[in-house]
Amino acid sequence: MGFFPLDEELELLPGKLTPKGHEQLVRVSSWMPFRRAVEMYGEFTGIKVSKIVSQRNTERAGAVYEEIQKAEVEWLQKKMPRATIHPEKLQISADGAMVPLLHGAWAEVRTLVIGEVQPAVREKGEMVVHTRNLSYFSRKTSSAEFETASLGEMHRRGVANAKAVAAVMDGAEWLQSFTDYHCRRAVRILDFAHAAEHINPVGEFLYGERTEESKTWLKDHLHQLKHAGPKKLLLEMQKLEKKYPEEKPITGNHAYLKKRESQIQYPTFQAQGWPIGSGIVESGNKLVVEARLKGAGMHWAEQHVNPMLALRNIICSDRWQEEWAKIEVGIRKQKLKKPDVAPSKVITGDEAIRLILQEKLNSGDHLLDAVLGPKKPKPNPWKQFKFGKSLYQRQDPPKL
Repeated sequence: MGFFPLDEELELLPGKLTPKGHEQLVRVSSWMPFRRAVEMYGEFTGIKVSKIVSQRNTERAGAVYEEIQKAEVEWLQKKMPRATIHPEKLQISADGAMVPLLHGAWAEVRTLVIGEVQPAVREKGEMVVHTRNLSYFSRKTSSAEFETASLGEMHRRGVANAKAVAAVMDGAEWLQSFTDYHCRRAVRILDFAHAAEHINPVGEFLYGERTEESKTWLKDHLHQLKHAGPKKLLLEMQKLEKKYPEEKPITGNHAYLKKRESQIQYPTFQAQGWPIGSGIVESGNKLVVEARLKGAGMHWAEQHVNPMLALRNIICSDRWQEEWAKIEVGIRKQKLKKPDVAPSKVITGDEAIRLILQEKLNSGDHLLDAVLGPKKPKPNPWKQFKFGKSLYQRQDPPKL
């Protein structure tokens, strides 16, 4: 495929849109469904494009940026440079969310959120810690691959250089491995709401599901855990386990919390100015992943999930302008890359005629009739058979 000589000099992108128009179309398509995106794009710019143009350009841009990030990770693993920034306090949280694929399948998307921990402020009579300046990294991949794939975002935010880091996560085992890989020294905090999910079944076992007594029991024990620590709670659950040694709501949840005793020291964490909830990643799942990939009627081809996530990450991290310049360069390189052409093979004239005739035969063409002449039809006895009225017609007597 050839290109106009000035395309490279003018830094044009594939298609009929200007570079700015191309960017605007991809950007709006990263925010909303493709059909709605082209409507909004047309209203804002007066330029009409089809849904397929929006989808093709967006998926190409996302795939280019995904490759850029992969190359960055490979470079970091090879060079191992130190980050240039030195944050004070960072929170890292990760979690998974499901997205719909074609043919009724579902896939898990893992998301990492990194943010700067702010000083505690008093809200509604309690000291509350907020995390600001959030950035996101999401991929549909295995937990092991996610560890290395997220290296670029960890390096960009200077996690290794931070004076203090807290990993506020739920209790999934892969998240402990993830924290070990990136920041073994991080303070590990079990998300408070997740801890509550392992305390509530105990109260419901004792007082019935969703009864007022079980709700009161849960409220009192969560207050105790938050402000006095887990010591009394774990001691009480230990006594209940001796009383009900075969009851999984008691034994299972007691074992779960006992194993994570160091991660549920909430009074200590709050005194150190750490958040005790992983709400930033739960909202990240909704904002980054589900808002664009889990709409009504959406079903994604597997190969298009990560390209869209790559764009969602930079647009939700407020880094679009910074990263789009890299994407433009990548798209232009793809455009100017010439496809590999197989070397031509010299053939004789007889071989050429044979190949042409064979191609025409395969396509049902009647070229051979023109070359060899039409074939003489075989006699068909049924053509002489009389039927209908002709079967009963009188034949003329033979002439003498």
